[in-house]
Amino acid sequence: MSQQKIIVSVTNDLTTDQRVAKICNTLIELNFEVVLVGRKLPNSKPLSRIYKTIRFNLWFNKGPLFYANYNLRLFFFLLFSKVDILWSNDLDTLLANHTASKWKKKKLIFDSHEYFTEVPELVNRPSVQRIWKRMEQRILPQLKNVITVSQSIADLYQKEYGINVKLLRNVPEQNTSTYEVESLKIDNKKVIIYQGAINVNRGIEFMVKTMNHLDNCILYIIGKGDISNEILQLIKSENLTEKVKMLGEVPYEKLHSYTIQADLGLSLEEDKGLNYRFALPNKVFNYIHANVPVLVSNLPEMTNLVNQYQVGETISTHEPQQIAKQIEQMLSNETQLTIYKGNCKKAALDLNWEKEKQVISTLF
Repeated sequence: MSQQKIIVSVTNDLTTDQRVAKICNTLIELNFEVVLVGRKLPNSKPLSRIYKTIRFNLWFNKGPLFYANYNLRLFFFLLFSKVDILWSNDLDTLLANHTASKWKKKKLIFDSHEYFTEVPELVNRPSVQRIWKRMEQRILPQLKNVITVSQSIADLYQKEYGINVKLLRNVPEQNTSTYEVESLKIDNKKVIIYQGAINVNRGIEFMVKTMNHLDNCILYIIGKGDISNEILQLIKSENLTEKVKMLGEVPYEKLHSYTIQADLGLSLEEDKGLNYRFALPNKVFNYIHANVPVLVSNLPEMTNLVNQYQVGETISTHEPQQIAKQIEQMLSNETQLTIYKGNCKKAALDLNWEKEKQVISTLF
């Protein structure tokens, strides 16, 4: 049987996308020829993968012109490529993939990393949100192979469009490699970590302000995003440059080596739009795999996870003083921390990519 070729497409620059990297590696294990397509940014780092990667140089890098530019470029690339299966990640790559799959009569798999039409960047822009929603309403009912990251989002799609949606959570691999990276420990201070996109409504402002009320702790923020500069300015205006450090973007291969140094991992998304309400962020799984207890928002998917595996606590408010009080109580209770860490170790045996990736085989 000849090797089938899959073209996987995303709109990011490929460097930090853990989910897509794991999926591409799994497709290689299943004996597919894989090509991963993204875009190149001015500060994009070099890549070394076991599959082919292509990054488009685009005329525009944000706004409506970017999405139009990318999808047009992607459509013609797919149209003139020899390919057997198309794998579209998120709604912002779906138009090009769906159109090309129709023209070429090829199988299409849609992987929804989030409930795209309810991301914070769209919730406050109803006219733009309607455009994306119309696209979703037109294309999704036609799709036969759809996967997503949380059961709540899967249920929403099934209810809205009457389609079968499989759950593929963004859990880490069981045996993650470690690398030599800088030490996060400073003067025996407790290390609190946030990793992920620096975007609106992720609770990052509250995390920073919380540090005004904590002594003997240091917060590391790993990632970049639309409000990176605003967060940097907030740290300076609050005089917290000694207590809050921004490490910027870290390649996903090295991320675990930073995470394992932490004493507590944060995921404090706000309940703004269904996307965050039903989120099950990969950072929470990353913390668990690093044996780092978690403090998360009281949102359905995260609360269920934390309660099921007893790996940490949920907040009752985003008020910085209250968050600080809860963090202080958690970090001072060594007995409870030890229990949480032990539960993280047990949870990692259940929540790992080696088990989760079996879902991908069922697509074929």
